[in-house]
Amino acid sequence: MYRSSRFAVCSTALLLAACMKKEAPKDTTAAMAPAAAPAAAPAPAFSLADVAGKWKVTTTPTAGKDTSSTIATLNATADTTGWALDLPGGQKVPMQVKVSGDSVMMKSAVYPSMRRKGKKVWTESAFRLDNGKITGTTVAHYANSGADSVLTLRTEGTKLP
Repeated sequence: MYRSSRFAVCSTALLLAACMKKEAPKDTTAAMAPAAAPAAAPAPAFSLADVAGKWKVTTTPTAGKDTSSTIATLNATADTTGWALDLPGGQKVPMQVKVSGDSVMMKSAVYPSMRRKGKKVWTESAFRLDNGKITGTTVAHYANSGADSVLTLRTEGTKLP
């Protein structure tokens, strides 16, 4: 009986040891990993007030024989009304304006082209404010010009005092 008692005690001890929760080994890799970088602050919301004022705007074709630049003055307001492009020669072209994300989208009224004499044109532009300048792309759409009806221009503007 002595043997059977000892066997019962050992069996019980083994059974208890097997049923007990084992402590998971400590994970030291998390302690040694560098701390995660804090989340970047969200970009401030873009506002038309950020670009309100007069801008000297230079547009230059991105391709083709004509690489000459055109310089005009963009009159921007803090809302979507009153935007206009003052062209050399005194012509004032009204602009429709909206904000899309971090960009200003503009569409001009139809006006006589300075680049293509005798042609009517309207433009669509997308600008961003970048280090105090407005930069972007303008696409000029020429009426009745066949296959050569679109001209893409690089646009940059600096704020006038």
